[in-house]
Amino acid sequence: MKINTKSRKVNKAWLNDHVNDPYVKLAAKEGYRARAAYKLKEIDEALNLVHPGQLVVDLGCAPGAWSQYLRRRFAPRQAGSGGAATGDLHGRIVALDLLAFEPVDGVHFIQGDFRDAAVLAQLEALLEGQGVDLVVSDMAPNLSGIALADAARMADLVELAVDFAQRHLKPDGALVCKVFHGSGYSQLAKLFKDSFRSVRPIKPKASRDRSSETFLVGLGLKPQR
Repeated sequence: MKINTKSRKVNKAWLNDHVNDPYVKLAAKEGYRARAAYKLKEIDEALNLVHPGQLVVDLGCAPGAWSQYLRRRFAPRQAGSGGAATGDLHGRIVALDLLAFEPVDGVHFIQGDFRDAAVLAQLEALLEGQGVDLVVSDMAPNLSGIALADAARMADLVELAVDFAQRHLKPDGALVCKVFHGSGYSQLAKLFKDSFRSVRPIKPKASRDRSSETFLVGLGLKPQR
C-alpha cells in the first residue's frame, strides 16, 4: 500500500498552523464558531457597515460565525452567554447555506442552494419587499484544483450575489463578497465597479497570507441602465 507522503505532510502542516493560529484561539475564547468572524469584523471596523436596526442577508453562512458577529452587533453579547448574543435583537438577519446550520438566536436560516430559483424565491419572500441594508457573502465553490474551472464556479457565485444586491439593496446599501485573486479577478472587480459607486478591495489580517482569498466591498448602488 502506497502512502501519499506529500499529502500527509501538507495536512500535518495545515493542522499545526490551524492549532497555533491566534484567530482560531481567539474564536474559541470569544465563542465564535470559526475564525472567519474576524474577517467580517475587520471589514466592518474599516468601513463602518453594520448598525443596529438593519436588514442583513448572510450568504454562505455555515458554520455561522458571520451571523454570530452580526447578531452581536445588533445586541451586544453578555458575559457567560457562551458566544451567543443576548438581549433584544435590533435588526433582522436572514442567512442561507447549502449546509446545515446550528441555530443562532434571532437569525432566520434557509438551507438550500443559492443558485436554485426556488430557494432564491424563498429568500426573497422573507424580505417582504423591504430593502436590504447589507449583503455579506462568504460563498465559495468546492474547489477541484483545476484553476479555470474553479475560477468559473467562483465567478458564477459572485455574479449571482451582485445580481441579488442590485435587485434588493437600498440605494446606499453595501455588498461584501469573497473572491479569489487569479483568473477572473479583474473581471469581477470590473463588475463591482460597474455596479457600485465605490469599491474597496480588502484582505483582512484574519485571512491567511498564503490564501488567494480577498474581499470586494461595493458601497452604494449605481443606477441600473
